[in-house]
Amino acid sequence: METYPGTAIAHRFFEGTGGSYGLIVNVCTLGFDAWWKRRILREIPSDAARILDQACGTGILTFQIAKRFPESQITGVELRDEYLDVAKVRRIALKLDNVDWLLGRAEEVYVDGPVDCITSSYLAKYAELNSLIRHAKDMLKPGGKLVMHDFAYPRGAVFNPLWKFYVEILRVVGSRLFPEWKTVFHELPAFLEQRQWLPELLSALEKNKFTDITAEPLTWGAAALVTATRP
Repeated sequence: METYPGTAIAHRFFEGTGGSYGLIVNVCTLGFDAWWKRRILREIPSDAARILDQACGTGILTFQIAKRFPESQITGVELRDEYLDVAKVRRIALKLDNVDWLLGRAEEVYVDGPVDCITSSYLAKYAELNSLIRHAKDMLKPGGKLVMHDFAYPRGAVFNPLWKFYVEILRVVGSRLFPEWKTVFHELPAFLEQRQWLPELLSALEKNKFTDITAEPLTWGAAALVTATRP
């Protein structure tokens, strides 16, 4: 099977970054990642018994879900085994017994049994969205909820220049402090501008007859949160 371009880009961006991911995502979003994660948590149905966290990375969101829903079973799906290795160590340290892991592409990994909610953070821009949404529809129970969050390219006349200035700081300073992240600092902004994932995601949800579709811009358009319900 031919590899989807977004998958290859994700592998190239994140090779050798597992150990510093938690620090980078917090520092480089100026702490907004923590707020975005709380917004995701608020969208998860309170009675969700089975939750799938796609592109779980080192488990930052996965563990927050597991703590918020201690009676639920949480499955984290991650493309890179390097990141899952970090997550597995953290799970033991946190003594969470309601979390398990699956390695693979979110578009391909399937879990048995109906899922009440599927979450993801920072997946949409890399994903083959039509396949991802069809796959999510197959796994979600009727009435199950999809919650997806990712960076977006801010286009506001005021915030866009400030965002570009901050990007330049990360390219110069961040690349020196964290050389393993140099590729991300230099290439991710242009990738975000070129990759119009939000309209593509909304179109895929409509094609698959999802209902209650919402798209909320976050932090002056630097990110977006999309929710939808399986019919």
